[in-house]
Amino acid sequence: MSSAQAIQTQFETHPSADWWRGAVIYQIYPRSFQDSTGNGVGDLRGIVQRLPYIASLGADAIWISPFFTSPMDDFGYDVADYCDVDPMFGTLADFDAVVDAAHELGLMVMIDLVLSHSSEQHPWFKESRKSQDNDKSNWYVWAEAQPDGSPPNNWLSIFGGSAWHWDSRRCQYFLHNFLASQPDLNLHEPQVQDALLDVARFWLERGVNGFRLDTINFYFADKLLRDNPPLAPELRNSTIAPMVNPYNHQEHLYSKNQPETLDFLRRLRAVMDPYNAAAVGEVGDAQRGLEILGQYTAGDDLMQMCYAFELLSGERPTAATLASIFTKVDAVAADGWACWAYSNHDVQRHKSRWALSDAADRCFATLLMCLRGSACIYQGEELGLPEADVPFEALQDPYGIEFWPEFKGRDGCRTPMVWERSNTNGGFSSSADLWLPVPAAHLSHAAASAESDPDALIHHYRKAIAFRHNHSVLQSGNMTDLRADGDVFSFVRAGTGGTLFCAFNLAESATQITLPHGNWQQLGQELASASINPDGTLILEPWQCCLVLKTG
Repeated sequence: MSSAQAIQTQFETHPSADWWRGAVIYQIYPRSFQDSTGNGVGDLRGIVQRLPYIASLGADAIWISPFFTSPMDDFGYDVADYCDVDPMFGTLADFDAVVDAAHELGLMVMIDLVLSHSSEQHPWFKESRKSQDNDKSNWYVWAEAQPDGSPPNNWLSIFGGSAWHWDSRRCQYFLHNFLASQPDLNLHEPQVQDALLDVARFWLERGVNGFRLDTINFYFADKLLRDNPPLAPELRNSTIAPMVNPYNHQEHLYSKNQPETLDFLRRLRAVMDPYNAAAVGEVGDAQRGLEILGQYTAGDDLMQMCYAFELLSGERPTAATLASIFTKVDAVAADGWACWAYSNHDVQRHKSRWALSDAADRCFATLLMCLRGSACIYQGEELGLPEADVPFEALQDPYGIEFWPEFKGRDGCRTPMVWERSNTNGGFSSSADLWLPVPAAHLSHAAASAESDPDALIHHYRKAIAFRHNHSVLQSGNMTDLRADGDVFSFVRAGTGGTLFCAFNLAESATQITLPHGNWQQLGQELASASINPDGTLILEPWQCCLVLKTG
């Protein structure tokens, strides 16, 4: 065994148990990252090709959105085989190459597990729908029609319409919280839990270091199938299509967020622990997201991390909003761990969503790296990519097609990465036919051009990530003394590594602040941190931060 192989084996076998705490995780949407075969769709070998770029940012881990065998009705979130790679993305050997290359670069690998539902093309569902008394008849959520033939209850699908679909083979309804081609698994059935835990073991044995758990709070539905109560209009605050989707008219007491989830998460944690693997759960709940985050990450036998949607919201957060969010985190998730993100594959890119200037973009990037919790970066945000305007005829997302034009779906944040400015495909693919078009407006943001521009946002991201890594208190310390003074959001990070005071002016006008009592050393000059006056005051210019270390 070569020395490189020995290092590789040690990395795979003995990652630090708490590698995830404070980690910076780079999300890859594989369809749109890099096409290595010229078919217009990104793939696993393309990821291998671009991993050095991610490592150069200073990221600790990658999260790869689904690449499993799938009919692609929901672009991989409808899984037909949990333990194989869809040919569009390559092979299991190609996935192994991703793991090997990532580990050689010091990157952990997290993959997106979709455990609440499968594709209707999955062999489990094909068997389950054959009859009401076969070996897998209870593996999905089936229910009788009401006497008038209508669905079993009032539950709604996120993608529109009833969450129940009539199946003529069994003459019953099956539950689907998403597309009708995505039937919900019945995790009340122990055999289903065992099968899903075997899926986790399969990938852990292949060297993955953790999972992003899709719709973690959807794993169980109420056994009694009780109706959801209505939700008052003033509480309809979903981050996705809140006004046009009737899903937001219900309080989802029974269709998700069930107490049985906790016991299953404990079983999953027990599978992960021998590998020092970590998971981040997606909590899809507009009203109780932070509370559920706190429940699912409390103690040391549940999930390590979860994220809610507070920083994925449509309105740009103000100082008061941020102080309110993190005060609530202290109240409901003090024993848990959050993972924060501004953008992902499901929401409009935050550059456009929050109408950020370049200065504001830099300020929010620095803020993300100073928050307590772990952090996710979505591919392209480090380039300052705005939301793409995808015409209706080019749309792929069933969500957008259903609710067009009031809601244009998620394709605008999923267009291909731009690597080079020199061609219309941005270096993503050699094909003339891409799965989604590369917006012309993105070409000026191409990674190669950004690398050669000292003022480009990517360099600020590198500096902000390095600042986080260089100050251990930002990775694991407490976050206290939350304040919103006008447009300035400030807090203290304290723990191993010292005490840092962080303040951010989230406005277009300058303001003066006074540092807390004590002696402070200025840090973060590379991030344009404000200079301290001898009297302990300082001027924060528009979108400027203050980062200082307590020395006495």
